[in-house]
Amino acid sequence: MYSAGAAASPPRRDFISVTLSPEEAVGTGGYNNSKAWRRRSCWRKWKQLSRLQRSVILFLFTFLVVCGVISYTSLGEPWKSLTNKSLDDQRTEPGIPGLKLANPAVLPAPKKADANLGDYPELSPQKPPRAPHGRRGPPNLQIRPPRRDVRPKNPPDSSRVVEEPVQADKEEKTEKSVISWRGAVIEPDQSTEPPSSKIKEPEKPSSVEAEDQKEPVPITDRQLAVVEAFRHAWKGYRDFAWGHDELKPLSKSYSEWFGLGLTLIDALDTMWILGLKEEFEEARNWVANNLVFDKNVDVNLFESTIRILGGLLSTYHLSGDSLFLEKAKDIGNRLMPAFKTPSKIPYSDVNIGRGTAHPPRWTSDSTVAEVTSIQLEFRELSRLTGEEKFQKAVDEVMKHVHSLSGKNDGLVPMFINTNSGQFTHLGVYTLGARADSYYEYLLKQWIQGGKKENELLEDYMRAIEGVKKHLLQRSQPKKLTFVGELAHGHFSAKMDHLVCFLPGTLALGAHNGLTADHMKLAEALIETCYQMYAQVETGLSPEIVHFNLHAQKGHKDVEIKPADRHNLLRPETVESLFYMYRFTGDKKYQDWGWEILQNFNKYTRVPTVGYTSINNVQNPSNPEPRDKMESFFLGETLKYMFLLFSDDIDLINLDKYVFNTEAHPLPIWVPA
Repeated sequence: MYSAGAAASPPRRDFISVTLSPEEAVGTGGYNNSKAWRRRSCWRKWKQLSRLQRSVILFLFTFLVVCGVISYTSLGEPWKSLTNKSLDDQRTEPGIPGLKLANPAVLPAPKKADANLGDYPELSPQKPPRAPHGRRGPPNLQIRPPRRDVRPKNPPDSSRVVEEPVQADKEEKTEKSVISWRGAVIEPDQSTEPPSSKIKEPEKPSSVEAEDQKEPVPITDRQLAVVEAFRHAWKGYRDFAWGHDELKPLSKSYSEWFGLGLTLIDALDTMWILGLKEEFEEARNWVANNLVFDKNVDVNLFESTIRILGGLLSTYHLSGDSLFLEKAKDIGNRLMPAFKTPSKIPYSDVNIGRGTAHPPRWTSDSTVAEVTSIQLEFRELSRLTGEEKFQKAVDEVMKHVHSLSGKNDGLVPMFINTNSGQFTHLGVYTLGARADSYYEYLLKQWIQGGKKENELLEDYMRAIEGVKKHLLQRSQPKKLTFVGELAHGHFSAKMDHLVCFLPGTLALGAHNGLTADHMKLAEALIETCYQMYAQVETGLSPEIVHFNLHAQKGHKDVEIKPADRHNLLRPETVESLFYMYRFTGDKKYQDWGWEILQNFNKYTRVPTVGYTSINNVQNPSNPEPRDKMESFFLGETLKYMFLLFSDDIDLINLDKYVFNTEAHPLPIWVPA
């Protein structure tokens, strides 16, 4: 410490006195950027504020704290659920190494599409689980597809149709199905009450109640083989026919029918059921951005209804995405000009851009199957939109056909005139092309409408009795029961492959309470349909067979004419195998389906891309590929294969859904 003195002493010097406190001497006082100094400085500034200023700051701080607590409370549960879901997604499927467990996809109630969508009845509950809890709209459907990255453990062998054999697991390959006219008309059941004219909004999709959740059923190796086959077909379509109607796998090109992406639309719900989410999303984007119906093109009313309208409605129900309902409503409206005829029997062709319709160029007739196999789809469209015009149009057709003369014990002719509304070409009766799905839709409409429209059921029961009386025979030497044709009193032992829808339809009717005799007949007929494959050199059925009615040495039950020996990758036998296995649990039906899939891979698979229809099922060394993959191979055949190999009754539960004739599941209704 130093201080200045007053005494003079030579020489004189000037000093500056600096006084340091003890705290400053040790570095704890003054500005030294220490935490203690900063706290003391802040407190000084706080004390310098007025009381009003301090009150405002304290109020704002308290308000922010309260808001933070409220936000944490409201976000806590969703964050917890999201975390749990993420953990669930990482679990693996038991028994399948490397296969992630897919969360069961639940079929929700439809989403809100727009403000003009109508109210619709509640769907009937399936028998095994509990009934829905008073909700309206489609029931919950648990779908447990494989993950999109799964691969079959043992992919089926496939022989080249034109090139060398390749292993199925070497590369992903997509195949496409063949599109051919099916001509089967099955009339849907009429609802007891017309759609409400009061438009209401459909409910948004909702998940299944926790107590209704069941343990996932493991995906089988055979199902994985179907997934691989689909991917092979789809890759070919995606690479060489994207957005077009059909793939030509040999020439690696495409063909057009309507120019509306038929294969893509037909396959949408198949991809959803198989769990191919990446492929589905890519196809969904095409529908959103590229599917336009405002174009000058003629389309067939029947084919566009079962494939496009049916496919869009089905995909809407499975995914809950309102995009598909909007597109369904668009195409539905554009098809309505077909019903502007003197008789209300619709024309076969519609120009969806110009809004005009006409019969085929060569006749004023429509086929009975075509005009009576569009009801399931138009009725469902009315139920979802609340617009009565769709159901009213198809109901008038069914009522008119119900009242017509010219039937033979419930059997109908193949043609009907759009001007007079009368049957033509009388005296010819078949369950094959141009008539088949009429019988199918009689039963399915009755089921769709909640089993209330007895007129439809009566027509169906009468028709089956007509089949037994006029069309059933037994072949030699194996005494196979088959369905022939009747032409002006003359029986023909000819049976289309299309007729193989009948065993499944009969089994579906028996499951819904009809006579047990129908199930016995179904068991006999599915054996015959299997033999149409097993007795042929390639193990694949021709388009048409003739049965031997008299035993001949060296002859099988099945005879094939040169013009009939082609195979179009049709689904009807596999479809019926699915129904038979679902209702009986007999494993032989799965084994028969597995044989058919292996033979498809052996004789119709093109190693580079897709699958092709063939011209000659009797020549294993050269089946003569036709360079065409019909859309129904992806939309129907592979879908039914996948369902056949599943032991999960909730994978498209048949007490909740009814398939249209293109294998697109639509919900069963329950009265409001």
